[in-house]
Amino acid sequence: MNYETVIGLEIHAELKTKSKIFCGCSTKFASEPNENTCPVCLGLPGTLPVLNEEAVRLAVKAGTALNCRVNYLNKFDRKNYFYPDLPKAYQVSQYDMPVCTDGAVEFECGGRHIKVRINRVHLEEDAGKLIHLEDEPYSLVDYNRAGIPLIEIVTEPDMRSPLEAVTFMRMLKSILEYGEISDCRMEQGSLRCDANISVRPVGQKEYGTKVELKNINSFRELQKALEREEKRQIELYRFGEEHKIVQETRRWDSGKGRTISMRSKEEAHDYRYFPEPDLMPVIIDETAVSAIKNSLPELPMEKYRRFTQEYGLSDDDADNLTGDRYLSEYFENTVREGAAPKTAANWVLGDVLRMLNESDISSREIPVEPARLCRLISMVEEGKISNTAGREVFREMFAGGGSPEEVVEKKGLTQISSEDALLDLVRKVIEENPKSVADYRGGKTKAIGYLVGQVMNESKGRANPAVVNELLVKELG
Repeated sequence: MNYETVIGLEIHAELKTKSKIFCGCSTKFASEPNENTCPVCLGLPGTLPVLNEEAVRLAVKAGTALNCRVNYLNKFDRKNYFYPDLPKAYQVSQYDMPVCTDGAVEFECGGRHIKVRINRVHLEEDAGKLIHLEDEPYSLVDYNRAGIPLIEIVTEPDMRSPLEAVTFMRMLKSILEYGEISDCRMEQGSLRCDANISVRPVGQKEYGTKVELKNINSFRELQKALEREEKRQIELYRFGEEHKIVQETRRWDSGKGRTISMRSKEEAHDYRYFPEPDLMPVIIDETAVSAIKNSLPELPMEKYRRFTQEYGLSDDDADNLTGDRYLSEYFENTVREGAAPKTAANWVLGDVLRMLNESDISSREIPVEPARLCRLISMVEEGKISNTAGREVFREMFAGGGSPEEVVEKKGLTQISSEDALLDLVRKVIEENPKSVADYRGGKTKAIGYLVGQVMNESKGRANPAVVNELLVKELG
């Protein structure tokens, strides 16, 4: 029997505000423990929350970017449960009247057009952070994160594979970054998700028992966790033990490569929701919503279509560029400086990405200005330096080595195009490689590529390969 996987996501995104949702404390990351706290976010008796207007504006912006309906009247509720890192022992969230509902995100995955419906976008406050010390009988708590404004984005169970879920998450991250709604720094926890996954026999209409995978903060781990849980549930079905799949919360242990049960999953009534008495209902002006809609920038799918049409980029190149707001802006700025779009895309998706990955630098912080990359591209295209030398120059520039002209001068990488200067090298390579010469003269024309490579090695990458190729053909007669 074949089985179908059903996945829905609950995504928490930290909003890009300077202060917390109900007080004036800073949202700055990596401050000293408990530095950004006050009586309000510490939940001390007698304190009253004051709603951050910018958090509401960004939540509306997110909902608009996700094609949601904005609810002009919404309210906050108390979600009651005990966590040691939640000082009030309840969380201020939104239950039955969220800020946005009924949206959708559309994208391509595996050659299929996918539409994921958005059930809701609601505002809430974050909890603090527990720090567990090794071999100590106690834990420490840092309340800096308590009160950080979050939106929770809840999808319908519309994804049918781990790959679809990860592709959706990548698209969502791009949308939030493009709209400057969240910085989406997954390594800092400002974008994380819970995944609900179940399986069912193909053709069955009823959903299987869903399992929640908690707090996953990287695309790679999300895919691995979903694939492993998918496999676990299918194996239980095949052995006739599907009754062992229970509604619960499991965590992903990346070291052991498996999901581990944490607790039974709560239902909505377990949280004893009731309206937050210290906050008035939120009334959003229709004019303000229109202004927010008009402030939205070009979003990823729109930019993807423009890149393919305006710049003639392939679907893959356009997808890879527009998937990262900062990378797409860097590419476009390089083109505006005068680089050909296809060449600029090759450099950005090749050498630029390679150096970002090697140095663990964010695409927000590319150290080589687009104007300098454009000049480097021109130097390669004009034959002043070789492609190999160009990559060496870029690596030096990335490390803070200055302009392309300065690096080429310092390293002596100017391309040699003079036939007189190259002829001796060509003759030397011919003399030292009699087998390749015989192969070429015997009709194996590809052998000349090897000989060109040998001349390039002899010249330390400075020889003009086109000139070398011509000289070799002439000398080999």
